[in-house]
Amino acid sequence: MKERLPKHIAIIMDGNGRWAKLRNRPRVFGHRKGISVVKNVVEYCSKRGIQYLTLFAFSSENWQRPLSEVKALMGFLKKYLVSEINWLIELGIRFNVIGNIDKLPPDVKEITIDAMKKTATMDRMVLNLALSYGGKDEIIRAVRRVCKEVENKTTKIEEIDEKFFSNFLDTSGQPDPDLLIRTSGEYRISNFLLWQIAYTELYFTNTLWPDFTVEELEFAIRDYMKRERRFGKV
Repeated sequence: MKERLPKHIAIIMDGNGRWAKLRNRPRVFGHRKGISVVKNVVEYCSKRGIQYLTLFAFSSENWQRPLSEVKALMGFLKKYLVSEINWLIELGIRFNVIGNIDKLPPDVKEITIDAMKKTATMDRMVLNLALSYGGKDEIIRAVRRVCKEVENKTTKIEEIDEKFFSNFLDTSGQPDPDLLIRTSGEYRISNFLLWQIAYTELYFTNTLWPDFTVEELEFAIRDYMKRERRFGKV
């Protein structure tokens, strides 16, 4: 069954705030708990043979959240990358960021770039962390890059097709997600990987992210492996 294993799994990690609210705790308490789940999922995927894992950590719309929550999330991110970089290297994981990282605080941006450099030669699994990311924003940024190619006369309009355009996305060089998992019982995509998930298999669970386990992840993987993917064909 190894050939049916998804090469690329994407996850919308939703429900941290609600998990905390159910326990009469501040939202940041849920985010802190959610980080421990991230570590479990990352390690499991690397050992399970998943080649690419993309986690939706912070959307372009999340900047509109209360400043205290945004600062806490950025602080968690910094702490995670500093404390876990050696762990990622031990697992052979290449860390990558997708999204508009220019909007990140300077210190956070510096740490993310440093983490990408330190893990650049790792080849067991690619971990994409979507930060300041929005699917529409990604497509617009890609269109601007293509326009510059045409403007500089390095590309002809007739040469632009799906394969060409994909090279200008944040996930350039990577396969599109085979499986997209969303936690917390919400049934929407939330502006995540809009181009890449055209034929991705979707899996929704009512489990809030802090309660998500590797056992449920394995259930989602096995559910995916039973599906027949036709990509519009018979």
